[in-house]
Amino acid sequence: MARHVFRCPMRWGDMDAYGHVNNVLFLRYLEEARIDLMFRLADREGGGTFAGGSVVARHEIDYLRPLVHRYEPVAIETWVESINAASMTVRYEVKDEDAVYARAATVVVPYLLAEQRPRRITEEERAFLERFRDEGAVVG
Repeated sequence: MARHVFRCPMRWGDMDAYGHVNNVLFLRYLEEARIDLMFRLADREGGGTFAGGSVVARHEIDYLRPLVHRYEPVAIETWVESINAASMTVRYEVKDEDAVYARAATVVVPYLLAEQRPRRITEEERAFLERFRDEGAVVG
C-alpha cells in the first residue's frame, strides 16, 4: 500500500479570528489532495481520471489540534480504504513532521453529470485505486 502525499500550500487568509486555519478550509485542503490523486496523478499514470464527474456523498473529519499558517505547505496523506461497485472511501491525515492535525474520510461516487446519475467504477479506475488501498490503516 502506498499513500499519496500532497503538499498543500497555505494562505494567510485561511486563518480565522482565533489565529488558526478555519475548520471549513480543512475540507478544501482535502479536496485539493483528492483531486491531485484522482485527476492529476490518475491521468498521468493511465488510471482513468474520474473526469466524467464525481460527487462527494459523505465527509467525516476529526480535528486533532489547531493548524496555524506557515509558509511551508502542510502534507496531506491520502489512501483508499474501500472500493465498491459505485463508490470509494478515501482517508486522509493532515500532518507535518511534528503532528497530525486532522484525520478524515470522504465517500466519493463516480457520477455521470450529463445524465445526473451515479455510475460504476471502471476497471481502469479500480486498478489505479488499488495501488493506494489500505483497509487496515490506523485512523484513530
